[in-house]
Amino acid sequence: MTNLFFKKKKNIKINDILFSLNLKNQKKNIYINDIKELGTANINDISFFHSVKYKELIKKTKSKLIITNNKFKDFVPKKTKIIEVENVLLAVAKITSLFYPKAMEDIFDLKVKSIDKKKYSKSNFGKNILVGENVKIGKNCYIGHNTIIESNVIIGDNCNIGNNVIIKNSLIGNKTNILDGAIIGKKGFGFFPGKKSNIRYPHIGSVIIGNNVEIGCNNTIDRGSLSNTVIGDGTFLDNQVHIAHNVKIGKNCIITGQVGFAGSSTIGNRVMIGGQAGISGHLTIGDNVQIGGGSGVIDNIPSNTKVMGYPAKNIRKFLREQKINE
Repeated sequence: MTNLFFKKKKNIKINDILFSLNLKNQKKNIYINDIKELGTANINDISFFHSVKYKELIKKTKSKLIITNNKFKDFVPKKTKIIEVENVLLAVAKITSLFYPKAMEDIFDLKVKSIDKKKYSKSNFGKNILVGENVKIGKNCYIGHNTIIESNVIIGDNCNIGNNVIIKNSLIGNKTNILDGAIIGKKGFGFFPGKKSNIRYPHIGSVIIGNNVEIGCNNTIDRGSLSNTVIGDGTFLDNQVHIAHNVKIGKNCIITGQVGFAGSSTIGNRVMIGGQAGISGHLTIGDNVQIGGGSGVIDNIPSNTKVMGYPAKNIRKFLREQKINE
């Protein structure tokens, strides 16, 4: 899939990648199409493997060029070529910047202008609204005061966008409500601690919000790094929810106030999460799961399960332990 918001640099060869990583050149200097995750990479793309959590994906990936380290290289299929590095994610950051040199920029949109009400005559607007280039707004939408819609945003029909909202790098479906103060599509919190300074990770993904979704006041939804951050149809988010990069939330979920999602976790359909719960990164939460308020989720949760506590555990076990400790 072509990246909608960040222009890819063409004519990148394998030796360009090796040079960026301070590695030796190869005799066969072939072109590399793009850098992608294991599940979306094609035969001409470079991908990466850095955790046993993805050992099933490494077996199925179409990529024939994998970045990994000595610890994980034995998981890589034998016919796949390996670029061995010390720090996989740091290498991925460097290569992503090579393909997408402008992805590190996340300044405010210099090209926004006051909204052209004739161009968007099928919708309704408050005061002091700024809009960037390549923005599409559907019919019968309401856009509140002081809202900024930066370049490369698509908003469907019958949406309600509140006051003081900032949207960038996002695709929004029909009949979706985004309440006051929400920030959607900013870069994620990706960096590597360095000896002299922290090294930032480029974010070339987007935020994709489905139909009939509600995004509460002062929510922050980060765009993806290599993949997208996704909110499924019919999902409702309460106020002050934070969703980190690459999180995938399914359909018809209910997420209450001050819940935080760390990066790259996948949440199933019809999941209910109580206030102030925290979901760690790179986890899979099944369908119809209920998570009690204030819980800390650090492991995968199978479908049709109720959990509570820290670390989150089956709610019957949690209540039994609480009774014993009384």
